[in-house]
This record gives sequence, C-alpha cells and structure tokens, in this order.
Amino acid sequence: MVVRTAQVFRDKQGINLLTGHCAEKIDPAKQIVTGMTLEGGRFEYPYDRLLIATGSSAVRPDIAGLDLPGVMVVKTLQDGRQIKDLLKNRHVKKTIILGMGYIALEMCESLAGLNIAVDMVKPNSVFMPWLEPSMAQVVRQGLEAKGVGIYAGHTVERIEMSGGRLKVICPDLTLSGDMVLAGIGVNPCSRIAETAGLDIGIQKSIAVDRNLVTSDKNIYAAGDCADAYHVVTGEKTWIPLALRANRAGWAVADNVCGKDVALEGVAGTAVFRTFDFEVARTGLNTNEAKKFGFDPVENTIRSGSKAHAHPGNTIIMVNMIGDKRSGRLLGVQMVGTEGVAHRINGPAVALHSRMTVAQYSQADLAYAPPFGPTWDPTLTAANQLLKKL
Repeated sequence: MVVRTAQVFRDKQGINLLTGHCAEKIDPAKQIVTGMTLEGGRFEYPYDRLLIATGSSAVRPDIAGLDLPGVMVVKTLQDGRQIKDLLKNRHVKKTIILGMGYIALEMCESLAGLNIAVDMVKPNSVFMPWLEPSMAQVVRQGLEAKGVGIYAGHTVERIEMSGGRLKVICPDLTLSGDMVLAGIGVNPCSRIAETAGLDIGIQKSIAVDRNLVTSDKNIYAAGDCADAYHVVTGEKTWIPLALRANRAGWAVADNVCGKDVALEGVAGTAVFRTFDFEVARTGLNTNEAKKFGFDPVENTIRSGSKAHAHPGNTIIMVNMIGDKRSGRLLGVQMVGTEGVAHRINGPAVALHSRMTVAQYSQADLAYAPPFGPTWDPTLTAANQLLKKL
C-alpha cells in the first residue's frame, strides 16, 4: 500500500484488508476464493459478491537476455525503485529503451534529465502510428534535437552482455548501452478470471457489462483487467488508463451497496509530455474510424497557444476528424509546447455528448489573451473541417 497504509483501511473504513495473501482460484459455483499466504498456509473465503481488480502487468517480450543484470521492465513502483538503485550503484551513461509508447517516451525524458543518453528501438517502422503523421514528425524531430536516437522498424532478436556493456541485437542493427528498459505496454491480469470460466473480451481483458458485471452475476471486474465500451463506436475496447479504473471501482462499490450505476464508457482520452511537447488525443484516428465503418474526413490546422501578439505565443497543431455521412465528431489529436493537456478535454466532452463537428464549432469556450486566441484552436479546427464535410 502506497498512498495509504493497510492499517488505515482497517481502522478508518473497517475493511478486513489482508496483505500477504495470494488469491489463486475462484469457484463461481461454490462462491469461494482460495489461495496461499506468504507463510505457505492455505486460505478459503466465501463471498456473496466478488470484485476482480487485478490490474495489468508489463509486457515481457520473448527475447533472450531479458533476465540479464541491467535489463528491466517499467510498470510498478518496485520497478521504479530498482531502476533508481541501478542508477545509483552503476555509472549509466547510455540507456536503450525497447518501445516508443507513452511510458517509454516519459522515461526517455527523465533519463535525459539525468544526462543519460537514450536510444529507442521498436519493430514498427512508424514512429507513433496512432498520431497524425505530420504531428508525429514534429515530436520525432523534437526528440532527435535532444539527442535521442530513434530506431523504428528494427526487431530485437536478443540482448547480450559484452565487455561489461549490454548489446541489443537486431538483424540489421546493434545498440550498446549500460541499461536496457522494456517499456512496450501492458497486458490485463485476467488469468484467474479465465480459469474460473468467466468470459474474456478484447485483448484478453475480462468482459463486463456497463454495470461492471462479468458473465457471472455475482462477480464484478474493474480497472486495467476489465474491458469497456467506447463512446464513439459503441463497441468493446480495452484502454487501460487511470480515470476509468478509478471510476469503475467506485461504480462497483455503488452497485454492491444497492445502487444501479452504469458507466457510459470511454473515449480514450490521454495526454503525455515528452521534453518540450505535450501530446494529447481523444476518440478515434482516421484508420480507427475506417475500421469501425465511418466515412472519416480529417483536417490539421496550426494555431496559437495565446493571442497573436501576446508574449510567449507558441504553435499548437490540431488534427480533427469528422464523419462525412453524419457530420459527427469522431476524434481530435493535439501537439504543442503548452496549452494542450487541458484543451483536449473540450473535444472529449463533445465525444461523450455525441456532438457533430458543427455543434462543437458553436461551443462557447473561454478566451483571454494569455490563454489562447479569440477562436480557440479546437474551434478553428472545427470551422476548417466543416468546409470538407
């Protein structure tokens, strides 16, 4: 327990919180959970209602050498502590990061801040495939300007130790460093649900309805282990982000206590920072929109983070996507050095409200010179996209 100790839950909420207990099996027919304690003893607990909140685990690629000293995954607090210990006890001048996702890019910035050189490598030849290409190029150029080596399109075959250094071996590339970090994503921890016979959904997440109920009416699932509905497509999706996990946990508690709480779903709203850039998205990109049967039209604009003549004004790029047939807003992506992180929330709310691009273009958004131009960048994007719809 990190934010609060286990004893606080016991004393303040009266929760019988058992640490050092590993749940191994669920028997839905008998409504029993069994497992083992750290001391090796067996336990068995009956339940009326059960919540599975097992979260997700870091993807560990099937690469020889992943268990070598100095090779680590990035997911848990303990992973972070081990990385800090390594940096404290070993003179790390160069790190190789496997992957180029949110966490990998944030780790890149953190390591560079410690004057550690960074190379990044992944199999996909496209740097950030979910981001509009011209915007992805801006982010890539920003990373390369900071000295980060970007090696997209290279499959890692193995990791070796040679001359006291780690070598990441690809068929056409060899990278050397003092530390290797695997930050290539997470998988839902759904094994205990699967072995219990519960329905498993997209990407092996636990399938739940809008009330977070699994295929067994007495068992709920919430957090990164469970799937969700996408508010744009109406289809199941698995997007492991913090707000959904927290909201789902609250909803399960309400449902167990007798309230009828259903969750509408997620829009996939996310933001991260890497060096000078804030990168944000909500909804679908063009390829995703096509996949789900929309007729997407997109437009990318460049606007200012402040009023035109205001000191410190910087460029914000906005990519907006609408459906040609219905005019509905489908998704927005943004890149800039300021004013991006919270600005994405406007389009996110519009997606939840199933607004059209025309309706969003009429939104009464706040204006003051230090915070943006008279026409907010997202409104400019909407007005320009309307010309194509």
